[in-house]
Amino acid sequence: MRRLCIISHTEHYLLPDGSVVGLGSTVTEINELLAVFDSIIHVGMLHKTEAPPGALAYVSDTISFVGLPAVGGSGLADKMTIVFKAPKIIRIIKKALEQTDYFQFRAPTGIGVFVMPFLMLSKSKKGWFKYAGNWKQEHAPLAYSFQKWLLLKQARPVTMNGFWADLPKHCLPFENPCLTDQEIQIGQQVIAAKTFHLPLEICFVGRLEAAKGLDLILDVLASLEPKMLEKIGAVHIVGSGSHLERYQKQVATIGLPVVFHGYLSRTSVHDMYKKSHAILLPSASEGFPKVIAEAMNYGCLPIVSQVSSIGHYIKNDENGILIPSLTALSLETCLSKVLEMDEANYKEMISTPLPFIQRFSYRYYNERIEQDIL
Repeated sequence: MRRLCIISHTEHYLLPDGSVVGLGSTVTEINELLAVFDSIIHVGMLHKTEAPPGALAYVSDTISFVGLPAVGGSGLADKMTIVFKAPKIIRIIKKALEQTDYFQFRAPTGIGVFVMPFLMLSKSKKGWFKYAGNWKQEHAPLAYSFQKWLLLKQARPVTMNGFWADLPKHCLPFENPCLTDQEIQIGQQVIAAKTFHLPLEICFVGRLEAAKGLDLILDVLASLEPKMLEKIGAVHIVGSGSHLERYQKQVATIGLPVVFHGYLSRTSVHDMYKKSHAILLPSASEGFPKVIAEAMNYGCLPIVSQVSSIGHYIKNDENGILIPSLTALSLETCLSKVLEMDEANYKEMISTPLPFIQRFSYRYYNERIEQDIL
């Protein structure tokens, strides 16, 4: 019998009926892990705010959730809260570990500064670390740099996005799983039927903030010549953030073809990829976002920044467009390339080979865990 304890900062929420839901992408991944583990305890952050539409419930009572205080943030007070709550967090994690055989710690995260050393001292417990951030991030926060240093110094497996030649043997390239076999099958049908016609539908999926590139997107749209702007039917913005009202006012003032959808369910986001011709993601720092693979699965061409491991999977002018630098001129050049593309070239670029996209399936991810971790 295999029992897994997952420790993460994943947001969870309490519904009025007393049930718990969590961040959809992570919950789906954990649901799929039941193909490998008999039972799972997920120790994650329990927030007191209302659950967003994309939050999901676990599919089986063999997955149990244990709440941690929702700590974290960029301010000094936020960081001090993490310190004060550390003993309680360690006690909760220790109790969960005692009920399981393996652990997975999802880094980097604020609590990793003290949870990772605790796990490293628990030498009898089997487990691994999943690093979902930008492994090669320049000017990374001190806490993230410290966690990366710890991961290199310890011996348990570390999974990460991308292929880095300078890594020790215990650091393993792992794709970020985000697709079921059925979704991949549907995606192949969508790609085969997809056509390229003006005006184009474009989407952005993520947090609405400058770091994810939304400011840059809106600036570029505002600077496009009318004849180029006419080639865009709509730019669909999926997600939310504290600056939503400012973005909405900016769009309304300039009169851009931008539609804000807020949070959407997983199914609705996939429907957005099906109807969109391209996804814009000029973010400053990423690992390999699941949204890129999900979009590609439905023939939604990635126009993405060349950071971290993204360039390991997206080859410029072959299966996507890589933005060489995060400037308005660079993004405008890349966007214009797509707007002026012919259908034959577009169809060739979105025809993602089946073996490539299958590397982002939950089935392939579970097989890798069986083969390389356990």
